[in-house]
Amino acid sequence: MKPYKKNSLIAIRWIVGLLFIFSGLVKANDPLGLSYKMQEFFEAWNWYTFNDYTLQFSLIMNVFEVLAGVAVIIGWRMKLFTWLLLLLIIFFAFLTGYAVFSGKIKTCGCFGDCLPLTPTESFIKDIILFGLILILFLNRKTISSSARPVTAITLLLLCIVFTSCLQAYVMKHLPVVDCLPYKQGNNILKEMQPPPNAVQDSVVMIFKYRKNGEVKEYTAETLPADLDSSYEFINRTDKIVRRGNATPPIADFALFTLEGTDTTNALLDSGGEYVLLFAKDFSTFNKWYNNDFKNIAQTLQQKNIPLFIVTADKQDAEKILGNIPAYILLCDATVIKTAARVNATYFVMKGADIISKFSYADANEFL
Repeated sequence: MKPYKKNSLIAIRWIVGLLFIFSGLVKANDPLGLSYKMQEFFEAWNWYTFNDYTLQFSLIMNVFEVLAGVAVIIGWRMKLFTWLLLLLIIFFAFLTGYAVFSGKIKTCGCFGDCLPLTPTESFIKDIILFGLILILFLNRKTISSSARPVTAITLLLLCIVFTSCLQAYVMKHLPVVDCLPYKQGNNILKEMQPPPNAVQDSVVMIFKYRKNGEVKEYTAETLPADLDSSYEFINRTDKIVRRGNATPPIADFALFTLEGTDTTNALLDSGGEYVLLFAKDFSTFNKWYNNDFKNIAQTLQQKNIPLFIVTADKQDAEKILGNIPAYILLCDATVIKTAARVNATYFVMKGADIISKFSYADANEFL
C-alpha cells in the first residue's frame, strides 16, 4: 500500500482523535447513562452476570477514549494505540451492527444522550471511523510523536486525572450538561407527548395456522382462499415492519401511592408547588438523610409545600420513612434512574414544570 502523505495523516489523526475525545467527554458527563446502555446490550444477550460491572466498564472506557484521542493527535506510541483503537472500533461496529440488524436496541449511546444517534447512523459512523483508523494502523510506523516523552506522558496523565475527576463529580452532583428529558426547565406533561408530525409504527398482523401438520404464517392479504376448518388457528401477532418516531421523550412516568392509586395527573395538573426527592432505593439513605434534608423538610412544612419521596423500594420505604414528614410515592426503577442520575435527587416542581433539580450533595442550595 502506498504510504499516505504526512499532511493527510495529520488530518486523519485530528479527526479520529477529536471524535474519541468528544465521545469520551460526552459520556464522562453521564457515566451512569453509558452503564445503563451496556446493561441493555448484556440483557439482550442474557449476560446478566456483567450487569454488576457496567459502571466500572463505563468509567474505564470513557477515560480510555479521551486518552486515546489525545495520544493519536500528538502521535504518541502509535504502534500501541492504533492496535487498541482498531480493536475498539471493530467491537463498536459489532455492537452498532447488532443494534441495526437485531432491532433490539433503539439507540447505541455512542455520544450519550446529548447527541442521540439511531443504530443505522451509529453503524455508518463506525464504518467510516474504522476506515480512518485502518489507514493510521497501516501507516503507524511512519508516524512520530510531535511531543517530547515527558510532555506527552504529562499531558496524558492530565487527561486521565481530568476525565476521572469529571466522572467522580457528576456521579455526586449530577451531569454538568443535562441532556435528559427530565432536565431543569422542561415540562413533564409536554415531554410525555409524541413529537410534532410524529409517524406511528407501521404494523402488520401475522396469522399462524397449522394444516396437515405444517405450520405457516399469513398476512391478512395472503390468507389462503380455501381457509376452512381444516386450518387450525394457532395465534395472531403484530409485527412492526417500519418503526416510526411517535415515542415521546418521556413514555412511562407514573407515580403511585402506597395503596396503588395513580396520582400522576393529580400532581402534574395541580399547578402548585411541591418537591420530589427521587431515591431509587435506600442504599444511600445515610448520605442524604442529614441535617440539610431535615432543614428542607422543616422549611417546606412551614410554607405548606408538600414533600414527596419517590422510590421503587416500597418495602424499605415503609420501614425507614415511617417517621419522616414526607409523603411516599412509588415509581418504576428505570424511570427513576433516568430522571435522577444521583441517588437521591431533589426536583423542585410547579405543576408539571421542573423549576430546578439538584443532588442531595447540593441540598444546601435549596436553603
